[in-house]
Amino acid sequence: MRFRLAITTAAALLAANSLPALAISAHAQDEQPQVSVESTDLGDGLYMLSTGVAGNLAVLNGPDGVVMVDDQLPNTGGLIEGAVVEITGGDAPRFIVNTHWHGDHTGGNAHFAQLGTTIAAHHNIRARLDNAEAEWAQAPGILPILTFGDDLTFHMNGQTVEAVHIPHAHTDGDAMVYFREANVLHMGDTFFSGRFPYIDLSAGGSVDGFAAAMERGLEIAGDETRIIPGHGPLSTRVELQASLDMLREAAFRVRNLVEAGADLATVRAAAPLADFHDDWNWGFITTDRMVQTLYNDAAGNAYAYE
Repeated sequence: MRFRLAITTAAALLAANSLPALAISAHAQDEQPQVSVESTDLGDGLYMLSTGVAGNLAVLNGPDGVVMVDDQLPNTGGLIEGAVVEITGGDAPRFIVNTHWHGDHTGGNAHFAQLGTTIAAHHNIRARLDNAEAEWAQAPGILPILTFGDDLTFHMNGQTVEAVHIPHAHTDGDAMVYFREANVLHMGDTFFSGRFPYIDLSAGGSVDGFAAAMERGLEIAGDETRIIPGHGPLSTRVELQASLDMLREAAFRVRNLVEAGADLATVRAAAPLADFHDDWNWGFITTDRMVQTLYNDAAGNAYAYE
């Protein structure tokens, strides 16, 4: 099922350019007449929503109300609302769980708050949104009103929905959300399926923490678990393991160069990730940006790339 609205890709990019370090898909760089929402029915009242221009969403529908994970960009609230209404027959989300603070996952908070949705998130997500200077982050209702520390559990629609905090991974406020009975895990941006990850060192993220987050995902996920990544296609633990293996090897190579005294120019010249390029490079985190992120993490710099 695909829900379409006449919102131009140019408009989506305009919003994206106002967001800090927005992880936006390479697909959004192509000129297209409109952005659409693709809905994948996962059973048990659970759906994955994707636009290709911002973070993947999860929607749990049922008689107890709707729970949604993330809500995309600040100018796509109506688009996402329309897709949810098509699934639910009219109900807006009762709760939204933010997986981290970036605007391609929280930008719709204000839109849904106006509909009466309760926004839940880790303490650090609220703090970072509250301190953000970008115009989109000043919208009334953008801040979560329900915050948690290590975990938060919903019991709705026959599902145990567990939000689990992951420290210092993509940011310092990440959460992954597990729908226990449906056996579906939404990992937020602690998993970029089939592409280099964005690790936001300026927001408390770290390479080791990111690897630890994927290890935690592997602990939760079994062979039959369907995994919704923050960006990329619906996946399994096979793709998650491949991403973890890639990151470990890539970090090992760059750290060896840094420990041997190489500066960034020398690391770049060595092209340590050249053999990963064809499989993992994408529009936002290119191979060069991944090299820079790994270098800056190893060197102790609090920024991912130039």
